[in-house]
Amino acid sequence: MIAPRSEGMRVLVADDEVPARQRLLDLLQADAQVGVVLEAGDGQAAVEIIEREAPDLVFLDVQMPELDGLEVIEAVGAAAMPLTVFVTAYDQHAIHAFEANALDYLLKPFSDERLEASLSRAKTRLDERSIREFGRSVLRMVSTREPADRYLDRLVIKSAGTRFIRVVDIDWIEGAGVYVNLHVAGKEFLYRTALNELADRLDPMRFVRVHRSAIVNIDSIVELQVISHGEFAVVLRDGRRSRVSRTYRPQLERRLGQSL
Repeated sequence: MIAPRSEGMRVLVADDEVPARQRLLDLLQADAQVGVVLEAGDGQAAVEIIEREAPDLVFLDVQMPELDGLEVIEAVGAAAMPLTVFVTAYDQHAIHAFEANALDYLLKPFSDERLEASLSRAKTRLDERSIREFGRSVLRMVSTREPADRYLDRLVIKSAGTRFIRVVDIDWIEGAGVYVNLHVAGKEFLYRTALNELADRLDPMRFVRVHRSAIVNIDSIVELQVISHGEFAVVLRDGRRSRVSRTYRPQLERRLGQSL
């Protein structure tokens, strides 16, 4: 469920208890700086909404069906998580919340003032993040491109024998547990490296991440298809399709130099 408002913070409330969820929704919708309020009744729904809607802030119940709060973070990936405020009825969970790099935690039952303090902390952090991102953008504009030899041009695949694969021939790369599958001209090759590690060694002018489990070769994209509500899927020359998640959509837009 999405309650659209004017521009402002995008906030997700993930709690399996309807009364607790509704109280948070009511309090958030009364805040003029909150623009969109989303809700999820279980952990799996929370993961899907985070990946699809990319909220700025999540109020995350620790104990939920399907996936609990910590499992939600694990499923999304800590680096891709929005600012997170854990909500719990048990004080001992506060320690785990801060171990998970949560911005704050709310102990049920909490007062309106306690929620306002948590929201204020989130707004400050978002402002700081915007300033840092602007600074990074300026640095990227004025800095020269890193030397090409920083990036891989061949990958060595070891199975029954040894095969060399030119990086430029890779159509897309798919996360496969702790390793990755390389898709080359309709064939798949298992490469024993984590997706995040490989992403750091690929030329960002050629490869762009479109999902937490997919990296595509920009030259292999033949079409962008609209799914719904501003969501897109890339269609590759081998016929495969990969959804562009809201988290990674800005990276594709920056590479293309235009908004989707």
